[in-house]
Amino acid sequence: MRELLPVADGRRTWAAVWALLRLHRGLALGGFLVLLLGTAVGLVTPWLLGRIVDLVAGRDAADAIAWSVGWLVVVALVQGVATAGGVAMVARLGEGMLARLRERFVARALELPLGEVERAGSGDLTARVTRDVAVVADAVRNAVPVLARSGLAIVLTLAGFAVLDWRFLLAALLALPVQVQAVRWYGGRALRVYADHRVAVGAQQQQLLDTIGGASTVRALGMGDQQLGRVRERSTSAVSLALRGIRLVTQFYGRVNTAELIGLGAVLVAGFVLVAQGSVSLGTATAAALYAHNLFNPVGAALALADDAQSAAASLARLVGVADRPAVVEPAGAVVPLDTTVKVTGVTFGYVQGHEVLHGVDLELAPGERVALVGESGAGKTTLAKLIAGVREPTGGTVTVGGLPLAELALRRTVALVTQEVHVFAGSLAADLRLARPEASEAELRSALDRVGALAWADGLPDGLSTVVGEGGHRLTVAQAQQLALARLVLADPPVVILDEATAEAGSAGARVLEQAAMAALAGRTALVVAHRLTQAAAADRVVVLAGGRVVESGAHAELLRAGGRYAELWAAWSDGRGGSATATPVRVVSIE
Repeated sequence: MRELLPVADGRRTWAAVWALLRLHRGLALGGFLVLLLGTAVGLVTPWLLGRIVDLVAGRDAADAIAWSVGWLVVVALVQGVATAGGVAMVARLGEGMLARLRERFVARALELPLGEVERAGSGDLTARVTRDVAVVADAVRNAVPVLARSGLAIVLTLAGFAVLDWRFLLAALLALPVQVQAVRWYGGRALRVYADHRVAVGAQQQQLLDTIGGASTVRALGMGDQQLGRVRERSTSAVSLALRGIRLVTQFYGRVNTAELIGLGAVLVAGFVLVAQGSVSLGTATAAALYAHNLFNPVGAALALADDAQSAAASLARLVGVADRPAVVEPAGAVVPLDTTVKVTGVTFGYVQGHEVLHGVDLELAPGERVALVGESGAGKTTLAKLIAGVREPTGGTVTVGGLPLAELALRRTVALVTQEVHVFAGSLAADLRLARPEASEAELRSALDRVGALAWADGLPDGLSTVVGEGGHRLTVAQAQQLALARLVLADPPVVILDEATAEAGSAGARVLEQAAMAALAGRTALVVAHRLTQAAAADRVVVLAGGRVVESGAHAELLRAGGRYAELWAAWSDGRGGSATATPVRVVSIE
């Protein structure tokens, strides 16, 4: 069962928006005033047109009509300039607020404990950082400026009705109950549908990631139909919720159009009666009708954007839910221990309650010792690696480094986990390396690359360490990307390192290069190597064999071969297969580099 990342409630979401708005109060006030000017000037147009009607009806001089037409031109120019300026300021305000929110979201997302991300599924976080950010950004760029203009236009137009005649105002307000009912009806349903749809899309993406990422295992175990069924189930749920949203929108627009008919019809009837009674002039009634027409344009636009607003609100709540999390702070007194003895005592763990993966595991790594962890797929190797790295917490037993529990350590500076899943960040190679140590000099960068055997190809790049790599830049091979991760490891210089099948995807030739690079990077560190290729185990100081979540053998490579036990069987199978999978299909985990 997935434990999704938090979603902020409505109160907390708007509190976050208000906090961001206060940071840009000057721009917000300026944009409001300029939009107010443009909207107010625009409301002079119906009054001038009404005046022209009265002038024509009264057969006034052509000069008087010409002056009114001239004022119409002036009003149009002022309104256009003020509206464009106000919209630009509001858009700039929205972009600034979105940028700050995005920065907070990314900062908190990077600080999320990997165990929490795993429990939620990477699809949940992926959906938030892609689709939810896109939805909010679209609302900021399109909906917010229109809503700001529409809100001002509605308020000022109602005031214009009152100035013409209070009875026109009452007639226009007959549409209000229908509009309020439409918004309440829609809002009460749409927010839940959009929120559920976001969750369904996240589940769909997670299922797709699981199915595609584990394609080799799916094929090997004949699970294709089962996985396709799960993808179909998740996709059907997402599509069903999307269709529910479309039906809601269609019914909502029907209510909005009914309200417009009622309001405009009431104003026209009121104008006919008042003109017949001699209470107002034909020009005044004309101005009222134009106000009604102009009123329902912004009202319709605002209500139509309620759909985007509901969708954006659901996405915003998901972003704030992560961005609002308190910053991760190392516990007071957290240290990087001088003694790097890693001790696992009586550790048990299960992803599902009552179904343990590890059963009372005891393991000790001496300072500077390099231990290889081997076993068949499902033996619990990766799970144990996660527990030692602090990605997960054991359900029983303890894990300590230097006699201290992981909770009392400066964990990210003490233990590093490197896996086969490595990301090359867009930017120069030097900038990518400096992610591990921002203050590193070029000489230190070159030294780290040289240590893992990567300096030759790095110098061979078009611009050396200044070459842009990653998305849109020079493409690195799988082996080069992993060497880059190992060079980052050297720069970060953690005393304890876990390599979880870090050479699994490099191929035979690439794996040999990476094994040498890994051994160089691990020199002088306490290391646990989850071995994909048993040559890694042969080169280790000690080999630990896991089977069924228990340690079944421990000793030097040669010693375990002479014993003729489980490790000897794995070695024989691997040797006979010329490097075939003695550990079966590797398990992917998120890496801490």
